[in-house]
Amino acid sequence: MSLSPERAPGLVIADDVALPDDTVVGANVVIHAGTKIGPGCLIGDNVVLGKRPQLAAQSANAATAVDEGLVIGAGVTICTAAVIFAASEIGDTTIIGDQAYVRERTTVGRGSVIGRGSAIDNDVIIGDRVRIQTDVYVTAFSRIEDDVFIGPGVITSNDDFMGRHAPGQPLKGATLRRACRVGAGAVLVPGVEVGEEAFVAAGAVVTKDVLARTAVMGVPAQVYREVGDDELLERWR
Repeated sequence: MSLSPERAPGLVIADDVALPDDTVVGANVVIHAGTKIGPGCLIGDNVVLGKRPQLAAQSANAATAVDEGLVIGAGVTICTAAVIFAASEIGDTTIIGDQAYVRERTTVGRGSVIGRGSAIDNDVIIGDRVRIQTDVYVTAFSRIEDDVFIGPGVITSNDDFMGRHAPGQPLKGATLRRACRVGAGAVLVPGVEVGEEAFVAAGAVVTKDVLARTAVMGVPAQVYREVGDDELLERWR
């Protein structure tokens, strides 16, 4: 790592990192070894790229090495104080909001948005054109397909036993199918699936799978209607 004030004030950059000439870099940015950055990116103040995880001994991932670097696609915007770990990949033209946190081995597709203060845990797959709003928590081992909308304050979880399970027992994140919508403050319990074009109302607690084109609400969430043709994503492109 070396200081590179001629490129940006307070920039600390690993010796093997090459910044394209058109990269815009804010103040006090740290870029760790192995990070690859595409052309046309904007990196805001106090951003950390390519951070390696520091895990507790009892963590399920404690013995998993992180050897790969971070890959940032073309035209990506990474806003103030965001942290993105090594071994992840951010697709072209995606926006990572202020203070967002993206863990290792996570993939974010093209043209997606991760909102301010949202946390994306390790081993998550996020598709193209996904909209994740402010203060969302996407738990480890979740899968989010293309064109999903996740409202502010949504929480997902992956451990029914809250840490009191047998060693090696797999964790089960949420699965959100194409173009489904999850409203503000909803909670998804471990392993649930929200079907394609389904709708989860604000504040719902989803304890079982939601079928495609079904709208649910309440605690626990119950079906209250179908999603009509007039609501489908194709009508709103």
